[in-house]
Amino acid sequence: MVITIAFLFCALTCRLFYIQVIEGSSLQVKAAQQWYRDLPLKAARGLIYDRNGKILAENEDVYSVYVRPNAVTDPQKTASVLAENLDLGYEKLYTRITTQKVSEITVKRAVDKATGEKIRKYGLDGVYFTVDSKRRYPEDNLLSQVMGFTNIDNVGQNGLEGYYDRYLTGVDGFAYTATDIKGVELENSVTKYVPGIPGCDLTLTIDANIQSFAESAVMDAMQEWNSKSASMLVMDCTSGAIVAMAITPSFDLNNIPRDDIDKLNALTKNSLIVDVYEPGSTFKTFTAATALENGIGEDRSYYCPGYHMVDGQRIKCWKYIGHGSQKLGDGFKNSCNCVFMDLALSLGTQRLYDGLEAFGFGQKTNVDFFGESRGIIMNESNVKTVDLARIGFGQAIAVTPLQMVTAFSAVVNGGILYEPYFVEKIDSYDGKNVYTHRKKEVRRVISSETSAKMRNYLGLVVSEGSGKKAQVCGFEVGGKTGTAQKYEGGGIAQGKYVSSFIGAAPINDPKYVALMIVDEPGGYVYYGSMTATPYAGAVFKKIADYMGVTVSDEPATVEMPELTDFALLDALEELKRRGLYYELAGEGTKVVGTVPVAGTMLPEGDAVLLRLG
Repeated sequence: MVITIAFLFCALTCRLFYIQVIEGSSLQVKAAQQWYRDLPLKAARGLIYDRNGKILAENEDVYSVYVRPNAVTDPQKTASVLAENLDLGYEKLYTRITTQKVSEITVKRAVDKATGEKIRKYGLDGVYFTVDSKRRYPEDNLLSQVMGFTNIDNVGQNGLEGYYDRYLTGVDGFAYTATDIKGVELENSVTKYVPGIPGCDLTLTIDANIQSFAESAVMDAMQEWNSKSASMLVMDCTSGAIVAMAITPSFDLNNIPRDDIDKLNALTKNSLIVDVYEPGSTFKTFTAATALENGIGEDRSYYCPGYHMVDGQRIKCWKYIGHGSQKLGDGFKNSCNCVFMDLALSLGTQRLYDGLEAFGFGQKTNVDFFGESRGIIMNESNVKTVDLARIGFGQAIAVTPLQMVTAFSAVVNGGILYEPYFVEKIDSYDGKNVYTHRKKEVRRVISSETSAKMRNYLGLVVSEGSGKKAQVCGFEVGGKTGTAQKYEGGGIAQGKYVSSFIGAAPINDPKYVALMIVDEPGGYVYYGSMTATPYAGAVFKKIADYMGVTVSDEPATVEMPELTDFALLDALEELKRRGLYYELAGEGTKVVGTVPVAGTMLPEGDAVLLRLG
């Protein structure tokens, strides 16, 4: 008997020890779950700043409204007040409130503060509120395709909001209240709060001022040329920092079209990173740089009769009457297709492809953004001679705008390819640095000597060639224009073009590279020299003013002559005499119209269009 009692006593002692010590914490949690009701307190999302400290994304307080049915004393009034103020159906809400199957229901989230305060004043038993935060973008549609947006749970969905969501998201807190077993709040109970920890703040490489210049440029271009879209990318060519990225059409980040998925997907896509296009003549920059790096082309003379025969195919130069004999510098300034076919064929497939690979074409740049494309480059083993010739002047290859800007930066900055990036640093809510970007040198692509030669060529394009509309007196620009036909269904899309200009300034010691693209400009004026170049020049001028650079007087003006019914050669001679650059539309020998019309005053050296018939 004594042994039995001792055994039972020991067993009881062990059980009590197990319950109180080993299982104590777990049982306390289960008890708290029965006797306490908690509501989440969403942590504030980290803020996003531009490089100068301007807030681009912040938070505003909103309410989440909950109901605990067991604590509701007047379900009719409760359902009526909530339905009226929250735009909900009374019958369905009343049914939910009077059910006894759940201890708590979420009535509505992201309720604006004014409405939440109005409901709170009714003092409805069983109705509870938590203060959450909702994303707010002070600049509305600035950087729409870059910033991305969040869902109702404040989780980043795309863009930088999505890419850096794990840093921007904080640690949620909660509020809890003592209740009885049925979930009714105990009398004199005190709600306790455990605050959340805010997310980290991002500082971007974006300069909101330069971004506004770019936004204005793309909107003006789209409106003037009635284009499908327009876009601009500006990069610090000495580091890879993305300074501005503007795309139109865009949308208001505070009024996202969530009810139209197709529209949402179209407007939120960052075409400068995820889409590819055939670059046209802007690509001649890389053919020339690769040739110079391989010791080819600089001292040779080239002859352009207006076309080249390659593999039995007649490939035309844009100037169908030909450029005649010219050196490489003149060929670059004139954007002569024949010169660049010759360069590509002289290089051969392997050397040209080695150069393009070094510039990063056919590869991701590894920018800190979702969905980047690699571009489309024909497999080297499948390249025919005619393909090689076309690649030389920017056909038969597709690239992303970001690849173009990154590679062009290497051409002008002394030959170094840098990895592009959006985020300069990440700081915790209490100011501790979590991450600071260090510029990443991918590789040397060309020598500093080749880069210097290319800067000279690019400067001539703007001072004497097709890029004249990008001139900024006192802040010299160098660049290249491009006009490429679009392809649809495996063939050329008649009347559809991508017009572009890519340039750097100041060209003698480059800081910024800008790419301007006008997609499908309307009408017969579609050349990059006329539809894209002026907007790049306007942005460079604003950047110069912003940097405090003194811009000298604008160039002298000349009057557009009357050239209708002139023979082409006579018209060209007259334009040359007045110092005007020209583009040709059509292949006739007689001028049937001009843009602009006769009598228009133009800056000396401006580009005009001759329509031939």
